[in-house]
Amino acid sequence: MNPPTHAAVAALYEQRLDWRFKGIPVAWQDATAAQVLAAAPQLFDAGPTGPVCVLREPALRHNLATMAAWCADRGVTVAPHGKTHMSPQLYARQAAAGACAVTVATIGQARVYRAFGVPAIVLANELVDAPGLSWLAAELDADPDFSAVCWVDSVRGVQLMTSALTGADRRVDVCVEVGMAGGRTGCRTPAEVDEVARAAAASPRLRLVGVAGYEAARTGVRSDGATAQVRCYLAEMRAAVTRLSALFETDEVILTAGGSTYPDVVVDELAGAATRVILRSGCYLTHDDGLYAAASPLPLHPALQVWAPVVSRPEPDLALVTMGRRDISFDAGLPVPLHLPGARVTALNDQHAYLASAGHRVEVGDWLGFGVSHPCTTFDKWRLIPVLDDADRVVDLVRTFF
Repeated sequence: MNPPTHAAVAALYEQRLDWRFKGIPVAWQDATAAQVLAAAPQLFDAGPTGPVCVLREPALRHNLATMAAWCADRGVTVAPHGKTHMSPQLYARQAAAGACAVTVATIGQARVYRAFGVPAIVLANELVDAPGLSWLAAELDADPDFSAVCWVDSVRGVQLMTSALTGADRRVDVCVEVGMAGGRTGCRTPAEVDEVARAAAASPRLRLVGVAGYEAARTGVRSDGATAQVRCYLAEMRAAVTRLSALFETDEVILTAGGSTYPDVVVDELAGAATRVILRSGCYLTHDDGLYAAASPLPLHPALQVWAPVVSRPEPDLALVTMGRRDISFDAGLPVPLHLPGARVTALNDQHAYLASAGHRVEVGDWLGFGVSHPCTTFDKWRLIPVLDDADRVVDLVRTFF
């Protein structure tokens, strides 16, 4: 277990467990997380009230070390996307392994990480609501050691930000966002990029510090054609840094992109183009058994699983498992049965999975494990996740804050 380094994170271990945390053994009721960890129980002997989501400690350690070494070898840093797990405990481990900041998508997510003392935040969106900007300005003014950067992709957005930040002591750092046709946010043409950058540089309340983008906005599946499109898009980002060099108000220009599908391509195209190249991969920590198992170029191990008992065998090749859409992701592929070669989940209801058992002997009452496809939409279904070693002993209890 990585020791907590901030008082708010340490305090989580003194909070008592109760019925609000689904899946945990009834015997843990009213115990603190620290007391459970001191006993080092074997989870499945302790009696989880299935289904239960778990993380695998050896895989987490491997993935942290792999990403840290990979980035160090290439001279880039990572600001992992905190929306994936929304767990200050897990981000503390990423920071200890070299992460330079946590990335978030919303002010709500930023507030969670600030409540746990995170000192550097990347807000990967244009922030235009006045209450959110007021909160950010107050945080920056109150703490000189706090740093934050967000995007701009419209002159209108620059105007709204400038107006809302009137009276703030510190300027807000911004990157102009380069978009792609048919993609998500971001300026669509070089002329628009330049216009927005000029507006941001002229704002008395903003400080233009770099260029941002998201290369997988149109595809999360790697192919030769998709990779070629990604390279063209990244070349546009690189060109923008060169074109706008006179407008940046920092000696440490930021160039940031990178989900969990194309980090190698991002490094190939962007490394050396700016003082700081920052990846924002979110799913490398847990990887998965579906979407990223097929797409990630890094040698990562799946760490996130959901376990549940078989509740019915109504037909020879059909087992019903008490795990469904309330418990595991299904937006990027159905759950993957572990240790049952050839078996597959064919459908999910709210609380049931339909398992085609492929001739495996599966009995009512058996506990089965499932890998996920897309970690983000499994994490948000769980408020507390046991971390297990290879013997299924509980070595940490991770809280999430969605």
